[in-house]
Amino acid sequence: MITETRTPILKATGLTKTYGHVVGLDGVDLELYPGEVLAIIGDNGAGKTTLVKCLTGAETPDAGHLELDGKPVTLKRPQDARAAGIETVYQSLAVSPALDVATNMFLGRELRRKGILGSVFRMLDTKGMRAAATRELLSLGISTLQDVSVAVENLSGGQRQAVAVARAAAFGSKVVILDEPTAALGVRESNQVLKMISDMRDRGLPVIIISHNMPQVFDIADRIHVQRLGKRAGVITPDSHSMNDAVAIMTGALTL
Repeated sequence: MITETRTPILKATGLTKTYGHVVGLDGVDLELYPGEVLAIIGDNGAGKTTLVKCLTGAETPDAGHLELDGKPVTLKRPQDARAAGIETVYQSLAVSPALDVATNMFLGRELRRKGILGSVFRMLDTKGMRAAATRELLSLGISTLQDVSVAVENLSGGQRQAVAVARAAAFGSKVVILDEPTAALGVRESNQVLKMISDMRDRGLPVIIISHNMPQVFDIADRIHVQRLGKRAGVITPDSHSMNDAVAIMTGALTL
């Protein structure tokens, strides 16, 4: 088990969640530190999804508590998490194919025109949103999306993922959580997404990734949180343990 002396930006203590007789989480702790990539791994049914839902307000734990920046925080719905600066990109991406890149990035946070046009007539500041979207994509090193007026339905899988990740990076002031960010992507597009994750870390934005892809986890993660049967089986690093060790911890063949 890794011992840290730093103050975590996001901390979960004793998270418990049951669904009738099914235990989703059984007293799980988690710490995310500033400027790091934390991977969450585990077999199917280990509690990864339930843990992420509790961290993002999609589920309310039956017991345990969360802290953000060292202060207690209660997340009763996803809007609470977003308001607190926690952005999540799920496997479904939650992008609208018919809308363009810039509109998708500002979905639910649309910018209005200044003055009476925005306040009374509720006109959108399309030009401003496209300029801001372009800046955010360039800041993450995304050069394949030069035209933010293109409809998302015309983009490749990797480009759609880039839009979703860029949106999270733009509005996630505290934490970005990515659920299987490369699951449906090829090698080249996966590498692009991993570079985006690295760039977010370099900007000081901590990232949690949930992934089954061990080589990618060991390539990008600073620490690895291992879930097993609803509990935290351990926390390791790519330097302290091998991929075989991680799989052994997941299956119970190795205990920490």
